[in-house]
Amino acid sequence: MREIRLKVLSTPPSQMSRKPTLEYPHVDGIIMDWWLQDTILSVMASSAGDGSIYTTGNFGVFGGVKYDNVRNAAKSFVKLAEKYYSDASPTKEYPYPLSGHVRFYLICYDGVRMIDVDAISLSSGKSDCWDLVAEAQKEVSALRQIAQDQPKEAR
Repeated sequence: MREIRLKVLSTPPSQMSRKPTLEYPHVDGIIMDWWLQDTILSVMASSAGDGSIYTTGNFGVFGGVKYDNVRNAAKSFVKLAEKYYSDASPTKEYPYPLSGHVRFYLICYDGVRMIDVDAISLSSGKSDCWDLVAEAQKEVSALRQIAQDQPKEAR
């Protein structure tokens, strides 16, 4: 899962023939990393509607682009990330967040940008990025639904 996450972060959108559009002028994708007990959960969304969950453990959900609810949630998450483009810092390194933090990686047409937020300020509503977490949760819910609907052997 770590390698897949790193590949998504290090592959420029242009290598997938994606270019800026009116709807997505700066941001092509987003990954939100946050701690969940002793595992880091990464929620990925792309402007093409792909949505996935990666973890530092053995769990992951892929292939969400085939489902309308995941596609819509992923696109909405990326569209909201556009709002944070100017506030995010350019980066070429993609470490996981420290404990007690949530990290957003915006995969942009001009490189990757990052926002690191204290988890307490997010949960208390004191951070401007709380809406990004809410959008990520919508995608997680949609991905969980498709995972639950699949036969156990297909997961």
